[in-house]
Amino acid sequence: MGQIELKQVTKSFGTTQVIPPLDLIIQDGEFTVFVGPSGCGKSTLLRLIAGLEDITTGHIEIDGKGATDVVPAKRGLAMVFQSYALYPHMSVRKNIAFPLRMAKLDKAEITKRVEGAASVLNLTDYLDRRPGQLSGGQRQRVAIGRAIVREPAAFLFDEPLSNLDAALRVGMRLEISELHKRLETTMVYVTHDQVEAMTMADKIVVLNAGVIEQEGTPLELYRSPRNTFVAGFIGSPKMNLITGPEAEKQNAHTIGVRPEHIDVVESGGQWQGTVGVAEHLGSDTFFHIHNTGLAEMLTVRAIGDVSLRHGDAIHLNPRADEIHRFDAQGLRIS
Repeated sequence: MGQIELKQVTKSFGTTQVIPPLDLIIQDGEFTVFVGPSGCGKSTLLRLIAGLEDITTGHIEIDGKGATDVVPAKRGLAMVFQSYALYPHMSVRKNIAFPLRMAKLDKAEITKRVEGAASVLNLTDYLDRRPGQLSGGQRQRVAIGRAIVREPAAFLFDEPLSNLDAALRVGMRLEISELHKRLETTMVYVTHDQVEAMTMADKIVVLNAGVIEQEGTPLELYRSPRNTFVAGFIGSPKMNLITGPEAEKQNAHTIGVRPEHIDVVESGGQWQGTVGVAEHLGSDTFFHIHNTGLAEMLTVRAIGDVSLRHGDAIHLNPRADEIHRFDAQGLRIS
């Protein structure tokens, strides 16, 4: 079991409140991702769950039992940090076994758990190597293995992929997702990368200045953002947000349309503009459009390698059924 519940949890540093009263339930077996811009409180929230920071007010329950005053080692949670924090003089085997040796488990049980974790993480051939002989992705797998052997109620990941290059990030993202499917254990994952959030999560929690702006499945947040903050944060490239006369035609203060929901047409488009930067990626082309008369620059995603270049005129049609409307407070208009 690995249900985690936060009830009216707050956190203050001196007179500065960084987490206003917050309620959240993370279901047993769920992969929950905290996402938001730098300084939004996502890592602080994770550390409160782990017990590495004391909450100011409120309560935390793990599997229905009070955990607010329980020390980190007794909460049944395992945390994987941004830095690998491996012992360089120890082998992979000894690094993974370290928390079990500290818990004074017998040697047979330690061997069983270490070899089991190594098998799951494809580290069996590396057990007798030291961290300095491994790649960054392999070292991060060792850190995850050290967490797995503890058999925790939940795993807590604090931006574990941020030190890896782009190719390794993609690979490790898939490995952690596969690991979750195999272990069926609760995972709470912090990232500022909304692509990681969209591809890994069962549930995304979008944070802004310590406040939960919205929580839901990736597609719920993508299709029905509650406000302009979520609309502008979820999706890559981010949603175009437009104010002024064009929004007023829709009886809204702001309208939003995603780059992939604007069609490039040969002529007679509802919007016209001039191509600025054109990013040709082969499978897709991203256009950054100026001089539309909409005040804001538009980003448009076209399928394939569209031949328009910098300075070309472009005609665009937003898909009417994909336009999101928001009021003056930035809240979604149903």
